[in-house]
Amino acid sequence: MDNLLLAFGLTLFAGLATGIGSILAFFTSTTNTKFLSYSLGFSAGVMIYVSMIEIFPKAQESLTIEFGEKLGAWYTVLGFFGGMLLITLIDKFIPKQGNPHEIRRVEDMDEKEAEKAKQQGHLMKMGTFTALAIAIHNFPEGIATFTATLQDPGLGIPIAIAIAIHNIPEGIAISVPIYFATGSKKKAFKLSFLSGLAEPAGAIIAYFLLMPFLSDGLFGIIFAAVAGIMVFISLDELLPAAKKYDETHKSIYGLVAGMIVMALSLLLLM
Repeated sequence: MDNLLLAFGLTLFAGLATGIGSILAFFTSTTNTKFLSYSLGFSAGVMIYVSMIEIFPKAQESLTIEFGEKLGAWYTVLGFFGGMLLITLIDKFIPKQGNPHEIRRVEDMDEKEAEKAKQQGHLMKMGTFTALAIAIHNFPEGIATFTATLQDPGLGIPIAIAIAIHNIPEGIAISVPIYFATGSKKKAFKLSFLSGLAEPAGAIIAYFLLMPFLSDGLFGIIFAAVAGIMVFISLDELLPAAKKYDETHKSIYGLVAGMIVMALSLLLLM
């Protein structure tokens, strides 16, 4: 029960970080691009390292127990790339106007730009699509955080922090066009906040749909898919965003630092 509450709490924390991004957009005048670049790189480092060094082997171990060494290895690889395929399909069916990977800065909220943008008439639609797109992305991320924490709380905490970091610029991506379109900070924050709730919703769905049937085989498939999802998010979303904000090599320094921190935390928890 303790693990269950922690798993849900961490998933909620990670999801609501979109609200932090929204608040930053309203109360700072410029985007700290160096910090964002480093942070997104750090988040990618944590996700890639933990996926390949810890989650993938745990998935293979569970599937080997259930299906034997050879078949277990095959199912692990299929689960891993199946997770990547899931995120690819989500991206494919999201309208281009709502691309959650589109970088927006706090400076974009300049009043003159806002006035000009209002006349274009498409920003409310763009912001709403972005919120929807991010909510859809947050479902599998919620499942990832929830299942990882249930299996090993020491694993779930850094994953939740990494996902929270990458949710901050997503909050900005929602807030900027909504604020442009409506002039209301309240509406922009509300939509950003609601999109983040998709993450704990993913955890609830995982609990009610998957937990009653949880076995070594099912757990192994879920964990392999989680590893694939997190590696894909890192390569397709976090690193390109980090490089776009980057002025020097901050994103790569962040990537390496994230891997080091994750490696040390796993070693200390052994």
